[in-house]
Amino acid sequence: MTLPSGISFSSDNKVHLPARFNVAVPFIDRHLTDGRGAKIAIRTAHETVSYAQLAERVNRTGNALTVLGLAPGDRLLMVVKDCPAFFYLFWGAIKAGIVPVPPNTLLRAPDYAYMFEDSGARLVVYSSEFAGEIEPALKEKPVKALTVDAFLAAMEKASDALEPVLASPTDDCFWLYSSGSTGRPKGAVHAHRDMVVTSELYGVRVLGVGADDISYSAAKLFFAYGMGNAMTFPLWTGSTAILDDRRPTPDTTFENIERYRPTLYFGVPTLYAALLVALDAKPRTLDSLRACVSAGEPLPAEIFRRWKEKTGTVILDGIGSTECLHIFIGNRLDDYRPGTSGKPVPGYEARVLDNDGRPVKRGESGALWIRSESGARYYWNKPEKTAETMVDGWLNTGDTYREDPDGYLVYEGRNDDMLKVGGIWCSPIEIESCLIMHSAVLEAAVIGRADEDELIKPQAIVVLKQAGTGNDALTDELMGLCKKTLAPYKYPRWIEYVTELPKTATGKIQRFKLRG
Repeated sequence: MTLPSGISFSSDNKVHLPARFNVAVPFIDRHLTDGRGAKIAIRTAHETVSYAQLAERVNRTGNALTVLGLAPGDRLLMVVKDCPAFFYLFWGAIKAGIVPVPPNTLLRAPDYAYMFEDSGARLVVYSSEFAGEIEPALKEKPVKALTVDAFLAAMEKASDALEPVLASPTDDCFWLYSSGSTGRPKGAVHAHRDMVVTSELYGVRVLGVGADDISYSAAKLFFAYGMGNAMTFPLWTGSTAILDDRRPTPDTTFENIERYRPTLYFGVPTLYAALLVALDAKPRTLDSLRACVSAGEPLPAEIFRRWKEKTGTVILDGIGSTECLHIFIGNRLDDYRPGTSGKPVPGYEARVLDNDGRPVKRGESGALWIRSESGARYYWNKPEKTAETMVDGWLNTGDTYREDPDGYLVYEGRNDDMLKVGGIWCSPIEIESCLIMHSAVLEAAVIGRADEDELIKPQAIVVLKQAGTGNDALTDELMGLCKKTLAPYKYPRWIEYVTELPKTATGKIQRFKLRG
């Protein structure tokens, strides 16, 4: 598919956009002028939405928001499940110059109350399923609010004609709040150009998303990974998105793949591990898939191997962030290495630096910094955090990486997850990947623990495929596997068995909770 009129990328993958621009035009409006009005844009268990219907409802939404008193630059907080209304609100706001802010739908009332105040939102629209948390938050921090159903009723009465409010490509467009796993969530402010960059450079040029693809993402729309997978990539390419508002499980995942026959599936390592266990119990039909993608946590090489063996399909692991909007280092179908995050996406620059800000030698560990045109401009109301994290166009990702001899980047944990064992830095990811090679292990997390001499040694917290089967014999087997596979000092001195690991909504293991 050719690029929209007025948009181009140079040979160094830098985007060129009109000086006055509204990103809703290439993502929504252009499909009508390109003759795709009748094509299905969104499919759910309850409805299908064509590109023509989507464009009409986006216009009605923008007008309805204006009638409700919102003006360009105002924030719309939308706590909305994965459904077509998410698209209407997000793009209708943008087209009207209003800033949509879709937070995590799994938060609690105090988190939402904080966001109501922090964002200065003029309106909150929420799915009724979340009323139990939203309504107490509204009592604490009053702001005008409507349920999605009430808003849709107002939308139907609004005009279906809307002129886009033009802006600079680098003007504020939408926000995404970070997970806030170690503190208050931060509002990452994204510009109009950012979705163009991720959709073309990763969606098209790495994944090869095209008009005939059908995308299904277990990762939800409220965070950056899911937003790209199930909304911006399909809309950029004129293809189809599958939405399911249920919590993803192996049963719902296989049900959707068999029913809708997607060509692209996006998951997280935890879910892939659970899917493999389910496939051991019952074969499923997955032949529609041409590629699978993983992000959120590093994908262990063993899960890659088992998935390829079971399905014949590779999982393309990558790393992205709320701040960069989607995957910036990734494996690709013609260039992948299990156990690594891959190589930088075209148009993205990566540096691995030591504590003094100097590049480390290949093979040495350091802090990963990224520069891109999809990076958030700043954190709302967080000037100190902005200055610390976003330096001269570079983003400090907070991740520790090393580059292998062939240029593939290997994740070694968050900067504060690294362990120093016997004076040598040790990655928890390497030990975890070794542990899940054992057929009894579903997941593992490794943290540091002081021994009787107050020296830090690795401790493993393990989830087994069959709960309650942990014993001394298995512990000896797991320790032996690590001693055989890893450098001697890296084996876990203690192994604890649990039924689940604490995670963020995006599937990242919260090791700080285990350390606590």
